[in-house]
This record gives sequence, C-alpha cells and structure tokens, in this order.
Amino acid sequence: MEWAGSAPRARDMESTEHIPASQQSMRTVGAVPWGEGGAYFRVWAPRRKTVELRLHGPVQARVQMTAVGDGYFEAIVERAPTGLRYSYVLDGECERPDPASRWQPDGVHAASAYVDPAFAWQAKDWRGLPLREYIIYELHVGAFTAEGTFDAAIQRIPYLLELGVTAVELMPVAAFPGERNWGYDGVYPFAVQHSYGGPDGLKRFVDACHLHGLAVVLDVVYNHLGPEGNYLRDFGPYFTQRYQTPWGEAINFDGADSFAVRQFFLQNALQWVTEFRVDALRLDASDTIHDLSARHFLEELATAIREQGERLNRRVYTIAETAANDSRYIRQAAQGGFGLDAQWNDDIHHALRRRIAGDVQGYFADYPTPALLAKGLREGFIYNGQYSQYRKRAHGNDARDLATQQFVVCCQNHDQVGNRLMGDRLGHTVPLPGLKLAAAFVLLSPYIPLLFMGEEYAEEAAFPYFVHHGDERLIAAVRAGRKREFAAFAWKGEAPDPQAEATYQSAKLHPEQRQGGMHRPLFHWYQQLISIRRTHPCLGPDSREGIQVEWDEATHSIWVRRDRDGHAVAMLFRFAECEAELAFPFAGGPWRCLLSSDEQQVGGELPERDARIAVGAWQVRLWERYCPTGEVARLREKDMEAK
Repeated sequence: MEWAGSAPRARDMESTEHIPASQQSMRTVGAVPWGEGGAYFRVWAPRRKTVELRLHGPVQARVQMTAVGDGYFEAIVERAPTGLRYSYVLDGECERPDPASRWQPDGVHAASAYVDPAFAWQAKDWRGLPLREYIIYELHVGAFTAEGTFDAAIQRIPYLLELGVTAVELMPVAAFPGERNWGYDGVYPFAVQHSYGGPDGLKRFVDACHLHGLAVVLDVVYNHLGPEGNYLRDFGPYFTQRYQTPWGEAINFDGADSFAVRQFFLQNALQWVTEFRVDALRLDASDTIHDLSARHFLEELATAIREQGERLNRRVYTIAETAANDSRYIRQAAQGGFGLDAQWNDDIHHALRRRIAGDVQGYFADYPTPALLAKGLREGFIYNGQYSQYRKRAHGNDARDLATQQFVVCCQNHDQVGNRLMGDRLGHTVPLPGLKLAAAFVLLSPYIPLLFMGEEYAEEAAFPYFVHHGDERLIAAVRAGRKREFAAFAWKGEAPDPQAEATYQSAKLHPEQRQGGMHRPLFHWYQQLISIRRTHPCLGPDSREGIQVEWDEATHSIWVRRDRDGHAVAMLFRFAECEAELAFPFAGGPWRCLLSSDEQQVGGELPERDARIAVGAWQVRLWERYCPTGEVARLREKDMEAK
C-alpha cells in the first residue's frame, strides 16, 4: 500500500463543486476520494500537536499527517479500497476512530472504514416534490420490518404507495452503539448505521423511493451526540458547558473555535442532500441548538441547503422539530428569523390527545377544551403568547401570517408514543370512531400531515424506548433517567427495560394486522382521507384567507369551510360522546357528502344553510359544494391546468 505523508492543501486536492457558494471556504473532513483509486484524509484536532493516520489490514502503515493550519491535519493514501480500516493516533498516546467517519462496520469503538461514495443512481431525473404535497410517513428502520434493514424497507414501498403517502421520514440513521437504538444516541454524524445496511443500503432505499415518486426526509441530530463512543472531545472543543441540553453538554456553535464545529455539522447536512440525495432534513429538538452568534447556526444551515438545492436543481427543505411555538424558525432572515422551510406544531397533537384519549397530566393539562383545536386551525399555534400552566410562563408567539404548509402536525409520532411509560399507541385506549376523527383532523387540516408507522391500521405493537449500550453504568443511568422523565405524567407501573432485546423486538410492526378486525376499516379510512386530500382542489396547504373555522360550544363541534378557485368544501369534526342534531352553518349550496365516518351518509345532499343534520358521537363529515357533473369536471380540469 502506497501513501504520501506530505499532502497538498485542500484547494489542490479536492473539488468544491458539491459546496454552495456561501460555504466555499469549507474544508472537507473525513476520508474522501482522491486521484485514481486513492483517498485523502483530513481531521480537525486543534488540541493535538501530532496526528498519525494508522492503516489497518493486510498491509499496515502509520502515516504522519501534515499540520496545515487552523488545527487541521491531512494525509493521502494513493490506493484506498472501500472497506480500508483506519484510525487516528493523537499525540502518540491515544487511538480514535475518525469523527467524520462515513462507515463504522465494526462498531462505534472500532476503526473507521473508507467508503467510495460512487453509486449507480437509477432515479436520475428526480427533482423532488413541492412541500405542500408532502404527506409524511415516519418510520424506524429497525422496527418497520422483521429484518430491520433498508433493503427490507424497500420491499414495503408498494405498501406505502397503496396507502397513498408521498414522503417517508426516517428516524436517525447515524451510527450508534450496538445493534438497536431509537437513533438519538448517534455518535458519528456522517456514518450510516451498519446494522441497517450502511451507506449503500441508505442510497438504495432513497433511490427506490424516488423511482416510485416518494420524497425522503431524514431526521438529523445537531443538538447533542450520544454518550457511548463519543470521542469528539479528544480532538477538539466540539462541546460547551455554557449551555446544557436534556441530554448533557450542548454543541459549541458560538464559543471559541466554534467556526470549525459549525463547518463540521454544515458539511454533514450537505452530505445527506448531495451524496445521499435526501429531500429534506428534520432537525431534531431545534430549540436546544444554542447559539447567540449574530448569525444563528440554523440560519446558516438553511441558507446552505437552499443554495445547494438550487445548484442541484432539486427541491430540498429544512424542517425544525421544536416544541417552542416560535415562528422565528420559519421566518426569513429579513424578519429576524432563521429561514427554515417548516416546523413542528405540537399543539395540535396535545389538544387532540387530551380530548380523544382523556390525558390530563403533564403538558396535556394546558389543553382543556377542543375549542383550542379550532384556534389551531385558524392561527397555527394554539399557544401564541398566553400563560402556560404546565410551563409556568408565557409560551409561543404569533404565526397567523405564515403559510399553512410551514407547519407539520400529527396525532401520533415516535416521541408522543415512545415517551409514554409503556410506549402505547393511540389505538390501545381509543376506539375506532375516535381514531377516525383524529386521523381526519390531521389529514384534512391545512397543514403538512405526519403519520407514525402503523397508526394507519392501529398497529397493536407498542413503541417503547430501546437502546443497546455496552457500559453497565450508562445502562443504569438510562433506566433511571426514563423514570425521571415519566414523573410529571404520574403514570403507574414499570416501563419496559430499554436495554432488553425483547423491548426492541416488541416494537416490530405486524402489517398483516391491517387485514382483519377494526384494522381493516381504519386502513381504508386512511386511504380515503389521503386520496381526497391529494386530489381535491380545496384541500392541502393553502392561504389562511380561504379557511373559515367555527366552534360550536353547545355541541362540541368544529365546522370548517375552505374555498379555492370556485370550489368549496365544508367539514364537521364532532368531539362529543352523544348523538345530536346540528344546523349546517354554511350557505352557497347545495352540498354533497363526499366522506363520512358514518358511511351511510356518503352521497347525501344538503340544500342550504340551517339544514338539520343528525350526527353520532365522534363524527367526521366532508361535503363538497355540488355542481352538475360537467361543471365539476370543467372546474377541476381548469385547476389542473393552473397547477
């Protein structure tokens, strides 16, 4: 094996074609191709005087890396096959894997492996989907199939198409300790978990999704790294004690030496969009990314991703997962914001679950009435500056002027299921009418809907928290930490052991369940909702100007009317447990029933405002303003031409 220990500077040894204009000064870290079959290695280690590159394998070597300024060290290996193991020896005293490793096939404590990023992409013409068309299906790669791999997930793409979703969101895939984990204990941000199928497995999955018209959203974690296998402190000041997150020290985005730290995570974000062709990044717990710089890290990231999308001629997005109800995340920089494309709106979930499942502990105490759901439809955030009893302070700010496609809503997701004591799903306590109401409220809302794997047929398997650590003290700390997290909710019982393999196995889906019992009609209901949302011109994200929301306190009913380009729909969401007779509140009829949780009502007509309607408990109905058949076809054809 030949190598050269004196490496030329970055501008001589790498192309910057993959880097947006605003990031052209970025120094690529990790091991990347160089020349004909070679690789160059660069690592940021400002706390070290010397760094050696150690090559493992049949022909072993130690290469003294060249210090090139600003704490960076470089070396070249002239022949580097995929799978070549390597590590860094720091000041001759400790040996560590590469912080920017692209592959850890032997685990988080072992040597890194070089990967040639070349891949034979089939979906070469994929340009992405408009954000307003996203209907997101969140899944955990390990629990989605019995095999728990990307290749197995590819085999279930036809099922996702049958359901009708348009985007798949993967929980984090960055390399973590052991074989099973939610993904939020990742310690190598650039490396794809080996037990899932490694980097090529992820590329195969993304390519297959694109071939079938599905966008891919990837959950990334830039607020902390996991505790086991986290060796970044041995290289440089990646972390800071100035801030704390619920998971320990925060990442150093604004202190001394933070410039290289920011570049490290920006490169990681660009890697997913460029090398893996991911369509959107879901930024975990964005409100715990602490940065008091004049330009927040999230603003810099949003700009870099947007520029890269333009360079690649693809639609790519950044989506903040945050419970802060802070519109700064999605406002433009000129408005004092970070310029992300969308953000979570947890208020909808909390208010829905409070009414449908009866949860009153913890943050659910802040949502005592379904009238708040009507506010959420009208304004986005339910809490936009009011006092929160749970938080003991004012919470949120105003988002009424922002587009509805900038908010992601759900009635279940991995956090809201998995962070319950037993990991129980909504279907474990709520009967079919309530499940249908929750699904309809999310999927017929003007926001971006998100489904959590299995909710579409009321999967019976729970989704508990699981890990696979090797440190007994850490395992004990995880168990104790989970108990503390549950204290605010006063749940009774003992949570499943996160470390036990049986806990992980219990989270595996059973897709055959959708064929029988209550599962079958619920799955059909989801299909109907998704199909109508995708095809009706009045549904999906739009301007708030065309949305009218009325709350009827006497009957605990929410009425919604949406108008667009001569079309109109009316919706009823009834959050009550008894039958009632209601007065239809909208003029401009006649109206024809397109969808009803009481299927016998489909096709029926209402002549005009104040028509009397008999409804049962937990009812959903959707009407379309009736036009002669030819007129409906003409209007829809006109709408399609406009699109």
